[in-house]
Amino acid sequence: MKTMQAYIAENQDRFLEELFGLIRIPSISSEQAHKPDMVRCAQYLAEAVKAAGADRAEVMPTAGNPVVYAEKLIDPKAHTVLVYGHYDVMPVDPVSEWHTQPFEPVVKDGKIYARGANDDKGQSFIHLKAFEYLVKEGQLGCNVKFMLEGEEEIGSPSLEAWCAEHKDMLKADVIIASDTSMVTADIPAVTVGLRGLSYVEVKVTGPNKDLHSGLFGGAVANPATVLARLVADLIDDNGHITIPGFYDDVLEVSAEERAAMAEAPFNLENYQKALDIAEVSGEAGYTTLERTGIRPSLDVNGIWGGYTGEGSKTVLPSTAHAKISMRLVPNQDWRKIADLIAKHLQAKAPKSVKVEVEILHGGQAYGCPLSLPAYQAAEKAYQEVYGRKPVPTRSGGSIPIVAAFERVLGLKTLLMGFGLEQDAIHSPNENFELRRLFQGMEAVVAFYKHYASMR
Repeated sequence: MKTMQAYIAENQDRFLEELFGLIRIPSISSEQAHKPDMVRCAQYLAEAVKAAGADRAEVMPTAGNPVVYAEKLIDPKAHTVLVYGHYDVMPVDPVSEWHTQPFEPVVKDGKIYARGANDDKGQSFIHLKAFEYLVKEGQLGCNVKFMLEGEEEIGSPSLEAWCAEHKDMLKADVIIASDTSMVTADIPAVTVGLRGLSYVEVKVTGPNKDLHSGLFGGAVANPATVLARLVADLIDDNGHITIPGFYDDVLEVSAEERAAMAEAPFNLENYQKALDIAEVSGEAGYTTLERTGIRPSLDVNGIWGGYTGEGSKTVLPSTAHAKISMRLVPNQDWRKIADLIAKHLQAKAPKSVKVEVEILHGGQAYGCPLSLPAYQAAEKAYQEVYGRKPVPTRSGGSIPIVAAFERVLGLKTLLMGFGLEQDAIHSPNENFELRRLFQGMEAVVAFYKHYASMR
C-alpha cells in the first residue's frame, strides 16, 4: 500500500492538470453572462468525482445554479461523511491589478496563481484527491457523499431549499468542508465558530422637507443630529452594546477553550501598525482575537443625511440614514436581535422624529464543540501530519449556509481549512501554496482513518 505522500509524488502532474482544468472554467456566480460556465463547471466536477471512485455522481438542478452530488457507500454501519464545497468564484475585477491571467493558472515560487486557486476550487480539490487515494488504495473506511454548490459567493440562496428537498439523500454523521484558514503555514486550525449577522438600515425622519438651517435651526429637531446621538449611545465606554436583551442568549466560552485559542500567535503591535492605528478598542475584558471571535459586535457601516456635495448648502435635513451590522455568536437569533435594536431605537428617539428600521438580511452563528468525534479525529490527523494539534479558532466572519446545515440537516460541520490571509482569495492575484494543497490531502486522508476507527 502506498502512503498518501507517495501517491501525491506519483500523481502530482496529473493532479495539477485536473485542478487547472477546473480553474480554467470562469464560474463567476454573480455575473449572468457566466451562467453556462456554471453548468460546465458542475459537469466537470461530476465527471472528476466519478473518475475518483464515486459509484454515483450527478449534476442536480436547484432554483439557481446546479449542485454536484456524488456518493460511495461501503457499509451501512460505517460513519458517513458529507463533503461540502463550492465551485463558484468571485469576480476578477480589477483585472489590471492581476500579474497573470485570472483563469489561466500559473505556478510561481511554489504557489498557484489564479481565481479559485484557493477559494474554493483548490480547497475542495483536496477532498476529491484524498477520496481518490482512499478508494484506489482500498483504505476507505467511511461512506462518503459530496455536495458541491455553485452559489456560495452570492450567499447560497438556493442550497437550503435543495437540502430540505433531499434531506434523506444527504443523511450523514458529519459535514466536512475546507473553506477557511490555518493560523500559519505550519500551525493548523479548525474553525469551531462562525459569527452570525443581523443587518439593518435605520431611517430617522423629522420635518416633511429639508429646511433652511438659519430659519429653523434650534427650533426643529435635526434628524442627522438625533441619529448621531442614537448611534453613539449603542455602545458604552467599556465597548458594551447597550441594547436591552442583546446579550441574553450569548453562550460564554469556557476558560479551557479561551486558553486553547490563545495559542494562536498574535502580535498586537504589528496588528496596529498594519492598520495605522494608535490603539485597538472593543469590549473590556477580552483580547482582540476574542473580540472578533467569541463576542458579538455592532458597527455602523454607513451614515448619511442632508447635503454632502461640494461647497455649502445650509439645510436642516428631512431624513438621516444609517446601515448597522451586528455580528452575533452562537445561540443569538439574528431576527430577534434585529427586533431588539428596532424597539430600542424607537423607544430612545425623541417625539420630534420618527424612526424606521428595515431588516436587510442576516444569518445564524455557528459553533462546533471540541468534544465532537469528528473534531477529535481531526486533532489526531493534524498531529500526524503537522506534528501538533490544531488551534481551535473562531472566525469573525459568517458562512450562513453552515448554520443552515445544522438547522435543516441536523448536522455539525467540521471546518478543516488550509488557506492563509495572504492567499488574497477575493482579490487580484489569488494564490494557493502547493505545499498546503498537498499537506491538506494528507491531513484529510488521516482524518478519515481516525474517524473510521471511532465507533
